[in-house]
Amino acid sequence: MKHAREWLWTGLVIGASASASGAGMLQPGSKPFSKPGESVTPSPIAPPSPRDARDLGIGRYVADARGTDLSGKTVSWRTGRGETLTVIALTSVTCPLCKKFAPSLARIEAAYASKGVKFVYVNVSGEDSADDMRGQIKDQGFKGLYLNDKDQSIVAALHAKTTTEVFVVDAGNSLVYRGAVSDQYGVGFGHDAPRQRFLENALDATLAGQRPAISATSSPGCAIELAAGADKHATPPEPSTITYTKDIARIIQNNCIECHRSGGVAPFSLESFEAVSKRASMIRTVTQEGIMPPWFAVEPKAQGDDKTNNKAAHTDSPWANDRSLSDAEKDTIALWIKAGKPRGSDADLPLPSTFASGEWRIGKPSAVYQLPEPIAIKADGVMPYQIVMVPTNLAEDTWVRGTQIIPTDKAVVHHVLVFVLPEAALRDPTIRRQAAIDESGGFFAAYVPGNDSVIYPDGLAKRLPKKSVLLFQIHYTPNGKATRDQMKIGFLFDEQAPKHIVRTAGIAARGLSIPPNAANHQERASVRMPADAKVLAFMPHMHVRGKAFRYELDRPGDAGAGDEDANSGGRELLLDIPRYDFNWQLRYLRREPLDVPKGSTIHATAWYDNSAGNPANPDPSKTVRWGSQTYDEMMLGYVEYYLVQEDPSHPEELPAGSTPGRRGGGGGAGGAGGRGLSFESLLTQFDANKDGKIEKKEVPENLHRQFDRLDRNKDGVLTKDDFGR
Repeated sequence: MKHAREWLWTGLVIGASASASGAGMLQPGSKPFSKPGESVTPSPIAPPSPRDARDLGIGRYVADARGTDLSGKTVSWRTGRGETLTVIALTSVTCPLCKKFAPSLARIEAAYASKGVKFVYVNVSGEDSADDMRGQIKDQGFKGLYLNDKDQSIVAALHAKTTTEVFVVDAGNSLVYRGAVSDQYGVGFGHDAPRQRFLENALDATLAGQRPAISATSSPGCAIELAAGADKHATPPEPSTITYTKDIARIIQNNCIECHRSGGVAPFSLESFEAVSKRASMIRTVTQEGIMPPWFAVEPKAQGDDKTNNKAAHTDSPWANDRSLSDAEKDTIALWIKAGKPRGSDADLPLPSTFASGEWRIGKPSAVYQLPEPIAIKADGVMPYQIVMVPTNLAEDTWVRGTQIIPTDKAVVHHVLVFVLPEAALRDPTIRRQAAIDESGGFFAAYVPGNDSVIYPDGLAKRLPKKSVLLFQIHYTPNGKATRDQMKIGFLFDEQAPKHIVRTAGIAARGLSIPPNAANHQERASVRMPADAKVLAFMPHMHVRGKAFRYELDRPGDAGAGDEDANSGGRELLLDIPRYDFNWQLRYLRREPLDVPKGSTIHATAWYDNSAGNPANPDPSKTVRWGSQTYDEMMLGYVEYYLVQEDPSHPEELPAGSTPGRRGGGGGAGGAGGRGLSFESLLTQFDANKDGKIEKKEVPENLHRQFDRLDRNKDGVLTKDDFGR
């Protein structure tokens, strides 16, 4: 059995690799492992939690529907709409949770009335009397339109699930939020005050011209049963009724406009009917083939049905930034083209998308670092990776809660990784060279078209050591015109230490060797967690021979855990990419952090196509090994995470009892003894000049305290003798 090396001092990773040509493992596109008992359908009695926004209809057109007012008159919900936003709040006199949330709804209604937000209350009980409803209005002080939805017309039009859901609709009839009012109440629990104010946060963000950070949640309440025939209100429109203004514009806006707009990174705009109509056939092709929008993760529930495309239908994706289209959206585009691309009424158009003004989407940076000189990009051919060092000159350690990378010519930038090195890297070319080749220590910031920035949630930040140096690794792609680029990176600083430190580490197969003409070569690496952690995101990295990538997890006690050569039923699929695309270095951000307990093992598996059938292959006759250029290869499974328990004032130290160790006899990360780090593993990580010892200057400054503890004779050098002592 091969051993997985583990998290080192601050979470840097060394991966132990094993290569094969497909034997003994699932092949790309085959049925995945899943955690037994997993379900993607939230229970109506489960506590509120973020859900897949597309599954819940965010961004779609909200159809008109009618209920009856308390006088018995049939009235459209739109009669009570606000100037800017409308909140459709489902309610019931008899549902216990509706009663609990009613004061919050009245308070929020009053607070936002002056901002052009109006409330429409929709009673979905079907049994409450008019007197009961009048009593609720009086007791709670509801001011908005109150409708009885006895025949469930509004419920069906909204595809409502529970009695406590709220729906936020903008002035263009697009759904911008759906879910719970807050997390204050649920079945079997209640808090003195909300910890997350979902509805208010969504209103604030939308009024500010931004998308809500959480735009869809589950909403605990009484499940709504549709009466026979009520679903006629929710049937899909006939193909002949599909129009650009009501249907296609929303699909484009929700999935394409971020890049395909004036000033965006895409080569053309899709902001008008004329622009979309003239490219309609190409839009149909790239969406049907799963090329656009760029998204390559396959969900467990759909993978067995669709092995070559993104997925057959949305299945409550765990990814906050999932860009994939559903089959229904793809079919809508095709049917619209078949119908002759009808425009429709301008009254049905969604409101125009708004984007942050100015170049800094993260807000005004606390500090900006720019390449010292412009880099010349030739007109054609390919360019090797460009490596540029920029000193920070920071006088003290700094906490970074947000980053953004801005090229001066986005059209030629494929991707960028920024690494943090000790000050000694400015003087020692060996350290620079080793960092550029290795990359397994984890990047600090990244850029890909359409994803140039990140802001971490409250309580999370990255640590930027004093006097550290930024190493920019830049991949340029010439586009037919010679140009120059002098990119920069902006940081948002926090004055106070966070609750948790965000770390990025790479599970690496440094010893990879891909034989000539191998069409499905496999490499593997894994790492054991030395402490309880929460994983925020994944980012697989390979070069042009990369074919597929997969992350899996063995939790302590799982059947087969600890055996990386066996595929047990207990192994949990974390991320599966059966069709890797080097052109899109995507960060797969989890909607909610993944709990990874101490002693778990994360497995990374990569497949490569070194055959002549790979059109991007530079030379199928070559044995390919690890290297930084695109004609070389890498196998890096980046993992972004934080430790559940740690002291940010001493970020170089892991929690007590979590010292990493090799797998196998005598403890290790999951055992009681903990054999500690091997000298050989540290050499692999830090011996930049390959002289068989580790000098203090080769180790990042934030690890010097740990270095001093290991340096028993205090000579500033770590040797095997230090470990022998």
